[in-house]
Formats: sequence, structure tokens, C-alpha cells
Amino acid sequence: MAVYAVGDLQGCLDPLKRLLDRIRFDPAEDRLWFVGDLVNRGPASLETLRFVHGLGDRAVTVLGNHDLHLLATAWADGRPLKKRDTIEDILAAPDREILLEWLRRQPLLHDDRALDFTMVHAGLPPQWGLDDARAAAAELEAVLRSDRFVDFLRQMYGDRPDRWDPALAGMERLRFIVNAFTRMRYLRPDGSLDFSNKGAARRAGEGLVPWFRYPARRSAGMRIVFGHWSTLGAIEHQGVFSTDTGCVWGGRLTALRLDDAARIHVECGPGLRPEETTS
Repeated sequence: MAVYAVGDLQGCLDPLKRLLDRIRFDPAEDRLWFVGDLVNRGPASLETLRFVHGLGDRAVTVLGNHDLHLLATAWADGRPLKKRDTIEDILAAPDREILLEWLRRQPLLHDDRALDFTMVHAGLPPQWGLDDARAAAAELEAVLRSDRFVDFLRQMYGDRPDRWDPALAGMERLRFIVNAFTRMRYLRPDGSLDFSNKGAARRAGEGLVPWFRYPARRSAGMRIVFGHWSTLGAIEHQGVFSTDTGCVWGGRLTALRLDDAARIHVECGPGLRPEETTS
């Protein structure tokens, strides 16, 4: 059996199918991990969501920021669509409720000790080890799966607080957790999250460091696979593996085989125009 972690799909179903052909995915034997952002910006968000949902226990996905945006748009008082959103078909689909109810019950973190890999969408803040990250994910997942989830979706947007403190409570605590798991890229010297810089590491602002290069982060030594950062590309740093290679922007769709860290990719063809302001 092989396990493959697949980078951000963002509604790009055709490249996914070609990638599965290339790796000779066997649903009877193999398993897929999706790093989140199943939907939005690409041409087939509804079909992609249906496809991943239809894989059942042959696949696991974690929630990304675009997945949460879909949930907020669907349930949080009609949050307006953004210019490049491609989720209208999901909102109008006859199976909308089935898909959205399934999506909001997906985890923020997936950990497999047998494989010695942890999957998140964006990253882990430096103050968290594995036990801290598991606890934080479980806390937010419980809210998303409860009857309080609409209230959370209405209040989850915002850049503050930007630094972890175990004493955080209420919506501030939940907002930090969701931002860490689904939006984080760079950290400031004090370990706080910076959301203003989204480009490649070589173009970072002074004093900023990618989360996985932060000195003395408590998750050092963990093998982590993540997505979210298309301008970063496919990198490996001390057991941390990025998988978002910008398929929706005309780049590649990448699968990381967790057994041996081999990468397999397909070209995605013409895509949207890459912008430093993507989220």
C-alpha cells in the first residue's frame, strides 16, 4: 500500500485525475491525503468536491482557508463572493447540504504515527508541539461540528491575535487556531504570525522567516506535510515537505509519496495569472 499527499486542488479536477493515472492509484490498496483547499479559483470546484467526497475512507483531507471560505459563504449570513471565487455551483447544487456537512466535519490536522507524518494545510506555530497541535485542532473541530459553527464562521475572519498564548479564550483563541492551521506562512522574530507577506521566501520582509525555519520551534523533528504556499514551491526542510506547486496558477499538481518522499507531478496547463496577493 502506498500513501500519497496531494497538493492544493482548488477545483482542478482534470489534473488530479491525470495525476492519479500517473501514480497508478489503486483504490483497493492505496490512500490519498489532501492538504486542504479542495475548492475555489479553479474551473471545477463542485466536481472536485464530489470526487474527493466519493473517495470515502480511501482519502483524508484537512481543511484549508478556501474550504472554510466556502462554509462561511454558505452559512454565515450570505457572506459575499470574492471576484475570483468559483464556488457558486456548489452553493446551488442539489447535493449542497451533503457536501457542506461532510466538509465541515473534516479535521484541521491529520497525524499517522505509523507513517510518522503529520498533515496540516498551512503550518504549525513555533509554540506548539504535536500534543499542543492535536489539542488545538480538536478544540476547533469540536466547534465546527457543533451547533455553534455558524456563529464561529461569522467571527473567524481577522488577523488578531497574531501570537499564541495559552491564556487566550473564546473567539480570540479560536481565531488564532484557525489562522495558524490555514493561513500562516511567515513569522516575525517574536514568533507572531505575519499575514502581509505571501510571496517566495527570497522576497520576505526584513526579519521574517518561514514558519518551518523558525529557531527552536517545538515541532522540530516532526515530519510535516503542508500546502497553502504556492510561491514556495516543492521544498523539503528538515522533514517538513511543501506540496502546493500552484496548479490553479498554471503550475503543477504534486503528489508526495510518504513511504519514500518521492514526488510525482503533472503539468496543469494555462491557469490564472499568479499574484502575490493570493491567499
